[in-house]
Amino acid sequence: MTQTTTRTVPAAATAPEKKNGGRQARRRPGNRPSVLLSKAGVTGMLGLAALYTLLPMLWLVLSSTKSRQDLFATNGFAPGEDFALFDNLQYLFEVDDGIFLRWLLNTILYAGFGALLATIFSVAAGYAFDKLDFPGKEKLFSLVLLGVMVPGTAMAIPLYLIAAELGLVNSFWGVFVPGLVFPFGVYLARVFSASYVPDEVLEAARMDGAGEFTTFCRIALPMVAPGFVTIFLFQFTQIWNSFFLPLVMLSDKELFPVNLGLYVWYSSALSQGHPQDYLLAIVGSLVSVAPLVVLFLMLQRFWKSGMTAGAVK
Repeated sequence: MTQTTTRTVPAAATAPEKKNGGRQARRRPGNRPSVLLSKAGVTGMLGLAALYTLLPMLWLVLSSTKSRQDLFATNGFAPGEDFALFDNLQYLFEVDDGIFLRWLLNTILYAGFGALLATIFSVAAGYAFDKLDFPGKEKLFSLVLLGVMVPGTAMAIPLYLIAAELGLVNSFWGVFVPGLVFPFGVYLARVFSASYVPDEVLEAARMDGAGEFTTFCRIALPMVAPGFVTIFLFQFTQIWNSFFLPLVMLSDKELFPVNLGLYVWYSSALSQGHPQDYLLAIVGSLVSVAPLVVLFLMLQRFWKSGMTAGAVK
């Protein structure tokens, strides 16, 4: 007698799996239209930002190539009838016995040497705040952060009063010395030191007998080279574009930086009706921008890596 065995087949094997209320799961396309819209929106915003940045530069370049007659007779974004850039440059460097070259040299001294010394001081201070232990360290660093929040224009009058007490008004040092203090650079240097300089390397150097100064100069400073360049560019740009402090501190034209000299020419063109000074201010502005562009292009591989410090750990 043969025994028949009955097996119960699971329902999942005889019927398709039910999901979402008895309906089979359907492959839904991703939110591609919304993604495209978001990309288009971001691209449009970046395009507007680039246009906002480049349009003044385009106007400056085109206006510098025009003669004085074409400057007022043509559209600002249209080229003039004559290409007068080289004549304008020659006139710029010859007017007032080459005063513009003196202003350019002053600005290079203020910004170049001032930013270099300020960067050295900032990196040394940031390294000390990060790696060294001393009484009141965090309280002193809080004062540094407080200095970051104070705008430079608010400090111009107090600096003028201090310079007047020290006899530095209307002198090179009255503008140069304030540029050596850069609280934001100290903050950045501490961040770069924490990101680039391992404590183990410093401990190994100290065990080998290296002093703190030698450890900083020969080990820590090369490691924070991208941060050094980034801080230098920040301070260089800030001093190069400084206007209010020299305006308050200086009265001798021989000591003017480029920005203040261009302001004098522009004011003369408006108040005294000298159109040639207006052209000088435009061509001088183009020349004064060129060193910043060249410097950023030369050092871009350093400051790009410095700006992303700590982004990937």
